[in-house]
Amino acid sequence: MVVGGQVTGQIEKGVLVLLGVARDDGEADARVLAEKIAGLRIFEDEQGKMNLALGDVAGAALVVSQFTLLGNCRKGRRPSFTDAAPPEKAERLYEVFVQMVADHGVRVATGRFREHMHVELVNDGPVTLMLDSRQLMAGRRGT
Repeated sequence: MVVGGQVTGQIEKGVLVLLGVARDDGEADARVLAEKIAGLRIFEDEQGKMNLALGDVAGAALVVSQFTLLGNCRKGRRPSFTDAAPPEKAERLYEVFVQMVADHGVRVATGRFREHMHVELVNDGPVTLMLDSRQLMAGRRGT
């Protein structure tokens, strides 16, 4: 990841997390996502099955704040970002999330919040998953 011509975050094997923080998100959302990402078995074992987590492969996480994930394109031709958290709240929860992922023993690299970033990705697979904290928390409650 490059910001202003300088590399600010870089990983080898691991995951690129594009993190969108919604207006009504809180620390519980950050916690459930961090736990899920750290434990998600998405790396191949010796039989080629997706059976290993970040810790099993000495993987890292590159976490990028991405408010545009909350863009609502249902009406008109310009996305609405009213569902995105205000920058101050989003930055605080972004930092909380980064720390929670690290607390699970995962090395974390980041960009810079609210900066224009150039992100490069080599997607080995490709495997792309979308996680929603509300769906994850609803699953925990059995709904």
